[in-house]
Amino acid sequence: MKNPRHILITGASSGIGEALALHYAAPGIRLSLSGRDPDRLAQVVSEAEKKGAAATGNIVDVRDQQAMSAWIVSQDAQAPIDLVIANAGISGGTAGHVHGEPSDQVRHIFDVNLYGVLNTIDPILPIMLSRETGQIALVSSLAAFRGWPGAPAYSASKGAVRFYGEALRGALMGTGVKINVICPGFVVSRMTDANDFPMPFLMSASQAARLIAKGLRTNRGRIAFPFITHVMSWFVSVLPDALVQKILIKLPRKK
Repeated sequence: MKNPRHILITGASSGIGEALALHYAAPGIRLSLSGRDPDRLAQVVSEAEKKGAAATGNIVDVRDQQAMSAWIVSQDAQAPIDLVIANAGISGGTAGHVHGEPSDQVRHIFDVNLYGVLNTIDPILPIMLSRETGQIALVSSLAAFRGWPGAPAYSASKGAVRFYGEALRGALMGTGVKINVICPGFVVSRMTDANDFPMPFLMSASQAARLIAKGLRTNRGRIAFPFITHVMSWFVSVLPDALVQKILIKLPRKK
């Protein structure tokens, strides 16, 4: 498929978002980036510009529907957006809590991980449909294959993103707009830096970016990696619940 020339990425100030921005950065490429940390985002913009890209960084809260719409529409007005990567996300777990997660933490995670994705998709989708071209990637997680006792809100919010993206891909088939769902395993980032338990098959953000970019280029519906972790996540999702609960309850709790 045609290589994207204007790419918009949320959550671009660190982790996978940063790695994707720098992967795509090149002469003739326009990058519209958002993030939470001004200093880190400015650094990503600077590095992208050194590689020849025309990059801009904006501090926009993905939970703010109006602000997201205004930013995305303005970026598209300057140059049509070819690829949107709804990547912004946060995590949280049950470590240190007696009964599940605090309700404010649950709502905050859903606001960012689910509604933040919708606030990223909603402004650009009608525009892409009118042009009959474009690509939207939703970043979910391998945690989306099963509700994990150590991180209920995170796995549930990412599960919603995964199901919505996969359904939307089918709903938009034939419109010219491509939808892809990205399900990473453990990737080095500020999010995983908070984990104090073993993370199997942990990979670098730059390696993850290469896998994602390849999957988007070939228009894979579900871009899930690493392979072994993907298979294990799927297998856990189809096992009897009574058995899975006995296994998962023994796993370490996420902070």
